[in-house]
Amino acid sequence: MASGTEIPAQTVAGREGPSLTVISIDAMGGDHGPAAVVAGLVLSAAELPDAHFILHGDQTVLTPLLDRAPALRSRVDLRHADRVVTMEDKPAQVMRHGAGTSMFSTIDAVKNGEATVAVSCGNTGALMAVSMLRLRKLPGVNRPAIACYWPSRNPSGFNVMLDVGADIKAEAADLLQFAAMGTSYARNSLGLPRPRVGLLNVGTEEHKGRAELHEAFAQMTAAASAGEFDFVGFVEGSDIPSDRVDVIVTDGFTGNVALKTGEGTAKLISGFLREALTSTLFAKIGALLAMKALKRLQAQTDPRRANGGVFLGLNGTVIKSHGSADATGIAAAVRLAHKLARADLTNRIAARVASTGLAGSVLAGSGVAGSGLAGQDAAAIGAETGSAE
Repeated sequence: MASGTEIPAQTVAGREGPSLTVISIDAMGGDHGPAAVVAGLVLSAAELPDAHFILHGDQTVLTPLLDRAPALRSRVDLRHADRVVTMEDKPAQVMRHGAGTSMFSTIDAVKNGEATVAVSCGNTGALMAVSMLRLRKLPGVNRPAIACYWPSRNPSGFNVMLDVGADIKAEAADLLQFAAMGTSYARNSLGLPRPRVGLLNVGTEEHKGRAELHEAFAQMTAAASAGEFDFVGFVEGSDIPSDRVDVIVTDGFTGNVALKTGEGTAKLISGFLREALTSTLFAKIGALLAMKALKRLQAQTDPRRANGGVFLGLNGTVIKSHGSADATGIAAAVRLAHKLARADLTNRIAARVASTGLAGSVLAGSGVAGSGLAGQDAAAIGAETGSAE
């Protein structure tokens, strides 16, 4: 069965109410195993009193872990799934033969309406494939995207970037949809009433970049008012962590390369800093004197705070936690899942894509990349968008 075997015990259906947020969790996909996931849920349970969890995985492994956390046990429904999607499994293989895995079971809980949002540390490609297979795309969405937080100079401490790996391709219409979905995500997760959107390019000059970027530039310029975002134009890689922009839009290939480059650079600098501060006795004394500032810096740059890539554009919200996440990272992903579930993100994105898509279709129908919208079209789109969020 796709959803695994349900353990005869408590069921979510009997307890679900307007104040209860149900989160479906894949316990088996992470590098640190189910123990890290359960430890993260212990932290989440203490922080989120209205959250309830459906935990998917091997019952023989999970039951002893839950028994050691009695405060959590009463808030967890355990669903047995004796198969696991590994990091080596191909997405196509998982789509054909993944029934009975903890990943399938986790997504099916959202598909069946038992949970509002799903969280998994598993194979990214397989998770996206299973999510698209079981949840399907929202009406009007051509390509879903993965959005992530990026530490920045903005007051919220983060920018949003998408796509960071769902699909290596993106046409102009896709980039416009990414702008719409990223705007909704930034508004509902970071509390930004009118996010600033930038299109990632090799330079900020309007003549630079590929043809689809120029077309997307024109479409975003025309749709910004209706989409309730401020389009700042092209941005460069150096702008990703800046306070010039809130949402960075790009294709999945470029976004994934940027993300992995950022992670690698952060690890390199962290290693260099650690070596420098422990190289001599005087360096160690200096590090001790600067310990408070160093801890503050560590907290600001801790990747666990931003753990959780969000799959946008599906009939349900799915959070991809980093495979190497520890308990703190898992708790951050669950916290994000809870926040997005309470914000009804899926329905808000559906409305946002529908209204912004009208702007894109008007441009496509005009056959002129930079023609803009007719006044009556812009007014109609604005009326639809205004009621969406």
